[in-house]
Amino acid sequence: MKTRDKNPVLKGLIESLEKASEEQKVNVWKAVAKSLNRPRRKAHEIPLKTIERTAKPGETVIVPGTVLSTGELKKKLTVAALRFSGPAREKITKTGGNPLTLEDVIKENPKGKRVRIMG
Repeated sequence: MKTRDKNPVLKGLIESLEKASEEQKVNVWKAVAKSLNRPRRKAHEIPLKTIERTAKPGETVIVPGTVLSTGELKKKLTVAALRFSGPAREKITKTGGNPLTLEDVIKENPKGKRVRIMG
């Protein structure tokens, strides 16, 4: 996939997701890379209430954008995102969950098992 003209950090992340997808033969990382390679005006902003409503306990939720603090989170989840608002990160850790960067989730779960992409 052709990477759009973006900041170098985001461009590197997109390339590493594509590389992980090819190495592990998993389409999850390619889908996340495709979602990140969108125009900024179509960026994903997912509130915690949406994550709470759709995710199952123990699942890893990937947000190719920003996690917002609107709503409450009652489930213990691993949430990986490009960015977190400060209160959203606090709410995730308060429930026993784990907020991760996208780079960290690739290292922890290279095969992409029990992963849900939001957005």
